[in-house]
This record gives sequence, structure tokens and C-alpha cells, in this order.
Amino acid sequence: MAKRFTTERLSDELEIFVSPEHKFGTDAFLLANFANPRHKDRACDLGTGCGIIPFIWCKRHKPNVIFAVDIQPQAIEQTMASVEQNSLQSAVIPVLADLKHLEGKIPFGSFDLVTCNPPYKAADTGIISETQSDKIARHELMCTVSDVTSAAAKLLKFGGRLCLCQRPERLCDVLEAMRRCDIEPKRLRFVQQRPETPPWLFLVEGKKGAKPFLKVDEPFYVEGEGGFSKEMLACYGKQHNLPHNNPQQG
Repeated sequence: MAKRFTTERLSDELEIFVSPEHKFGTDAFLLANFANPRHKDRACDLGTGCGIIPFIWCKRHKPNVIFAVDIQPQAIEQTMASVEQNSLQSAVIPVLADLKHLEGKIPFGSFDLVTCNPPYKAADTGIISETQSDKIARHELMCTVSDVTSAAAKLLKFGGRLCLCQRPERLCDVLEAMRRCDIEPKRLRFVQQRPETPPWLFLVEGKKGAKPFLKVDEPFYVEGEGGFSKEMLACYGKQHNLPHNNPQQG
């Protein structure tokens, strides 16, 4: 099964399968680090792709259990291959499903944390990607930000957290969609390549049923003097192969 895929090593003990259709970039590490699950958490990653976020968590945070959901069969096949390769069957549960129709596939109201690295572009905007997998990953063809927040609201416990990343121009869309689903935005952080450049990404955390109060963290700088910033290097950890693509350029 894994012969069609190549491997990327995250640490001495952990490697995952990637393919041209399902790989990962800097934004996955930023979101995984921002979400920062606790050891006891039940977590769910929507639109998991190759499963990069669950596997980053397995390397560092080791939540109780992680459901990895994707609508694309090859993405789940890759994730399952990585689960087996690393003997993580008890930690990561791949689920082939449409996040708009999770009834009966994942227990509702049982999760402490839901994450999603969603499509950044609305269905009718931007340059349309050539491959079907890229179209689904980059454009809101199969799900919108409202679909993501609606699914998260069903999955989360009261007080549970939704963490996602998105382009700055979509900020109002995201905050509005969260509030419509009773997920109150609580923490916001902008990502900049360097201090003198504008943000190219934001990270946001909302809590189900919480009262209004939004904290804006200091910006996250990807680059420092002579290369990656200290915070970016800490985010990557001891990963042997750094991401091949920066979504700022995608």
C-alpha cells in the first residue's frame, strides 16, 4: 500500500508517508503548535490530508486519542499507512468521511479540541488548481468555513476549543462563522514572514459556549536574523526534513 508514497521523517522515531497529492507545509506546524493539546485531550483534525497535524501531536503532546478526518480516500490511505508504520493504532484513528455528514461516524460532544487547516480560497476566487486533490485542499469546493465551524460545534464538548488557520483576508468570515455556531473567538495571532512584512496567515482559537473576550497575541515571525526565527525552529522541533512549501507562496 505504501509503495506509492515517499516518507518524510519527523524525528528519529517517527516518519510519515507523503505524496504529490497530500503533503504538508509550514502552516501545518504553526497550527499544530498553536493548538497545543493537553495529554488527556480527545482531539479531532478535520481535513487531515497526510495526517501531519496528528503525527506532530504524537511526537510532542501525545493527546489521549486523535481522530483524523478527510473526505479523500488517498489521504486516509496515506494516514493509515503512517499509523501502521509507526505503530500508532491506539493513538490515531483515520476516518474517511465528509465533515458535513459525521453523524454515526464520530461521537458528537466528546472532543476537547478540534483543528482544521481549511481551504484558503472561496470556490469562485483565485487561480483554480489543476489536480482534484489540490482543488479540494485549496478551494471551498467540498466545504466552507461555515461547514467547518458547524462540524466543530457538534464535535466539541462545552468549553472545548476549535483552532484553525486562514488567510488574513478571510478573518471576518472565520470570526462570523465561529460566533454563529456558539464558538467564541478567544485568541488570535497573525503570522508574518518578517517584522517588516504584512501578515500572510492568522491562527485563531475559539471556545464553545464561552463569553466574549478576544486576546490578540504578539505576531509570529517565521524568519529572524540569518534564517528561521527561534520560535519557528522551536515549532519545527527536531524534524529532520523541513517543509518543502511555504503556503505564503502557494
